[in-house]
Amino acid sequence: MSRISIVYISTGLSTGGAQIILYRILSQINQENFSPVVISLMGSEKLGEQIEALGIPVYNIGMKPGTLPTPANIWRLIHIVRKLKPNLIQGWMYHGNLAAQLASYLSFTKIPVFWSIHSSIYSLTLPKKMTASVIKLCAGISQIPKKIIYVSQIGKSQHEKIGYYNQNGCVIPNGTDTSVFIPSVEARLTVRKELGLSENTFLIGLICRYHPMKDHANFLQAAAILLKNYPDTNFLLIGTEVTLENQVLYRLIQELGIIDRVHLLGERTDIPRLTATLDIASSSSAYGEGWPLILGEAMSCGVPCVVTDVGDSGWIVGDTGRVVPPRNSEALANAWQELLTLDSEQRQKLGMSARQRVIENFSLEAVVNQYEAIYSEIVK
Repeated sequence: MSRISIVYISTGLSTGGAQIILYRILSQINQENFSPVVISLMGSEKLGEQIEALGIPVYNIGMKPGTLPTPANIWRLIHIVRKLKPNLIQGWMYHGNLAAQLASYLSFTKIPVFWSIHSSIYSLTLPKKMTASVIKLCAGISQIPKKIIYVSQIGKSQHEKIGYYNQNGCVIPNGTDTSVFIPSVEARLTVRKELGLSENTFLIGLICRYHPMKDHANFLQAAAILLKNYPDTNFLLIGTEVTLENQVLYRLIQELGIIDRVHLLGERTDIPRLTATLDIASSSSAYGEGWPLILGEAMSCGVPCVVTDVGDSGWIVGDTGRVVPPRNSEALANAWQELLTLDSEQRQKLGMSARQRVIENFSLEAVVNQYEAIYSEIVK
């Protein structure tokens, strides 16, 4: 069988969850059977370099965030796709999906197109105006792609309710590399030492970029509530723009009076190690989540999770953690307290149940196999 040539057209290659899962899929895809190439609409950044290190070419269209594509951007996209002549185009995120459909249409070769949707959609008033416009436009042409791959069951249901075609959709969850995200006593000890904390300090973490949908304020307000009863608890926040230079974040921490219990590490490359150090991992999101990567990663590290009921978060965690309503800091703090009051053996048992759930349901290997299967099915 000849290799199946696939062009992935991604909105961008920053270190968000959707982009990271693209990298992980590409790192595991069987390159004897598949020949992937990536086109990024808005810059390649660090993730582009990592993809190129896999031996996969990356092209940059050079679009500017928040602006319409120029004729030069469109021509460059079409030129690259015509030159590559792929068997399949895989869109990645909303703008990437629209660009994939446009590239197929203007290449005059009727290349099959897949879309991927990584978000839930509770209201079209929540995304940026241009993104909301793309979402609506894609709804109107959503019968054209061969497949629409949603990472979450709720995302699929919500998009179909706002007009997305319901006969070509399927759900493939995000996958976790359970050989990389593993429990580690060493990580627990060394990270605490680096932070100047004692070995027994209870550590609750939030690992995500700074964005309104992630609702860092909810997390920090819950931290302030918990600290009234458990003043020695510490909180570890990691992600793009999650630093003291972020004035909105810094002012809120100061106003809450919790600066001495909050550690802002910004963007890091040692996420498996930092995740494994946690006693509890959290997702405090208000909206927009599809399948948060951090949940699978933390669970794979044997760390129980407390999450807001957004996207598929509740289903991912199942009975291995706690699920609370979004935008409810008191409920979030109470759920943390429930897990904090368990003895270490009970919490460890809960964490091991979480890891087993990921191994059985959300392994990266199983997810890559699903992508390879539907690619092969279309390109026969």
